Amino acid sequence: MGDRDLEKLGYNEWNQNVNVECVKDGFSLGRVIEVNKSSYMVSDGRYEMIAELSGKFMFDIVGNIDFPTVGDWVVIKVQDDYSLAIIHSVLPRKTLLKRKDVGKRIDFQLIASNIDFGLVVQSAKQPKFNLLDRYFVMLNESKIEPIVVFNKIDLLSSEELEILKNSLSNLKKRYLLISNITDIGIEELSNNLIPGKTYCLLGQSGVGKTSLLNNLLNADMLKVKEVRKKDGRGRHSTVRRQLICLDMGSIFIDTPGIRELGNFEIEDGLNQTFEGFASYARECYFRDCTHTHEKGCAIIEAVKKGKIEESRYKNYLKLRKESEHYNTLYHERRKKEKSFGKMIKNYKKQNKKY
Repeated sequence: MGDRDLEKLGYNEWNQNVNVECVKDGFSLGRVIEVNKSSYMVSDGRYEMIAELSGKFMFDIVGNIDFPTVGDWVVIKVQDDYSLAIIHSVLPRKTLLKRKDVGKRIDFQLIASNIDFGLVVQSAKQPKFNLLDRYFVMLNESKIEPIVVFNKIDLLSSEELEILKNSLSNLKKRYLLISNITDIGIEELSNNLIPGKTYCLLGQSGVGKTSLLNNLLNADMLKVKEVRKKDGRGRHSTVRRQLICLDMGSIFIDTPGIRELGNFEIEDGLNQTFEGFASYARECYFRDCTHTHEKGCAIIEAVKKGKIEESRYKNYLKLRKESEHYNTLYHERRKKEKSFGKMIKNYKKQNKKY
């Protein structure tokens, strides 16, 4: 199996620099192309195989972040004439996209790895700019370049389209206006895709992520559901994370609709997303200013003068407070788990004496 087969999956010089000592005789490289709960599919560029985790791999897992996710490069041992692969290790990740796990448990849920661009898809009919900040924070924290795709512009009148364009004048991220129905903007997006780069489709259910991917594939390979007449929203169709290679050479990862997007451990992503806030923060009277009530707070003053939009300021405080809360709970849980693990090890050592 040569590098050319792997290049179809995005294998490049970066991978070569990290995997030299990882792959030994009898082992080979593959990329995780599908994750459905606890089951995996991997590809080596020629064969697609069901994959299982080795016993040692399972034993060494400490938390969710240690499990393979779609986009991972993994060291595998092929069995049963390329119908089964055993995953022995995950190569270092160039980027890792993650969010807070759904529910009360404070842990990371892995979305995908080794991504170059995150395509955040929203409905042009119902754009949610506060939600965009959440995606930007997550992507910026992971060092992934965000691109916003406003779909369903066919549902807008010419006046509504102008209003949308005006509202995007301050958006500092790359964005595209498209329609999966009329194909407006699809060619522009397709022409700007870079061969060998990995793109991840993100967004809520029904915004048209899978339809967009079908358009780029020029085929109805992926299942989509009918659009509701009431609000023009599609229905949830993608149920697993999967990696798909386009004929033009770029790689796409399709993900299920995200209903709940919580973030934590996002200090860099928060600062980068709200980069304008940092210059004001340096002028605050107190070095440990929380930007919520203090006298001499330059950010609060900027909001009062209209230099910072009040809605963005409130969103910034909300995301920061949420992250700080989850950070505390996460580290408390990890501390308890480490303490419990030490207790178990000591118990086993003591029992070996008898």
